[in-house]
Amino acid sequence: MRLFWPAVFMLATSCGLTEEGSQPVVTGTFGSKPVVAIPKGSPGRTPRITVLSVGNGRRTVPGDVVLADVDIRRWSGNQPYMSTYDANQPTTVVFDGRQVSETWRQSLIGHPAGSRVMLVSPAAEALGPNVPLTGVSPADTLVLVFDILGGYPPDARLVGRTLPVIPKDMTPVDPPRTLIDGSGREVVAGAKVIIQYVAATWPSRVVVDSSYRRGGPSAYTLKPGAVPAAWLDALVGRQVGCRVAVPSAGAEPRMYVIDVLDTITQA
Repeated sequence: MRLFWPAVFMLATSCGLTEEGSQPVVTGTFGSKPVVAIPKGSPGRTPRITVLSVGNGRRTVPGDVVLADVDIRRWSGNQPYMSTYDANQPTTVVFDGRQVSETWRQSLIGHPAGSRVMLVSPAAEALGPNVPLTGVSPADTLVLVFDILGGYPPDARLVGRTLPVIPKDMTPVDPPRTLIDGSGREVVAGAKVIIQYVAATWPSRVVVDSSYRRGGPSAYTLKPGAVPAAWLDALVGRQVGCRVAVPSAGAEPRMYVIDVLDTITQA
């Protein structure tokens, strides 16, 4: 990853004016929860996007599903609002014509994977899809720091084909089974994985969940409690590009087919 002097982009207000406010200072490396220092000055009223560092991955484009970690905090008092780093669950933003705020579009589209981007904005313009406006007023200023994990086509690994099928002879007590070998980086415990998957009930084999049907790839952190326990055993040690059938026994047995698209080691 290469670092450079931050580039700042202003978003025009409805009256056509731009206004520069004080700038927070962000420290920490890509992939780790950022440390944000809020200055004493005014934040200004115009949304500002600052590219803090540039990654060397594929550049995100309109139509992508963008996966990113995001830390959100209030300007006033530097109070945490929400953070995907704490939840071990990166956010998924689908840019397929659905309603996504312009501030998030400019923060996430057009940047290479591995980039860190900061957004300073009034809350009314700062929050993205599925982020509720809770405990703050629309005029309160928020500071968002995005780590862009990557952008992927919604049908990545499927490309028009039918959904992957659970092997007919597999039961919930069987070990994981490699359906397609991978040749990319090895998946390690604690890493983030970018996957497509299908989940089916047992013994009916009815598909009850699928990343394909929900819009595209998802990102998960391979830590206990963040993913089903069966995923940890099945995915650690595999290589990017593999397809794995993963049985999961328990009170409600599930059968998964998981395509590993990418992996990102935690900082």
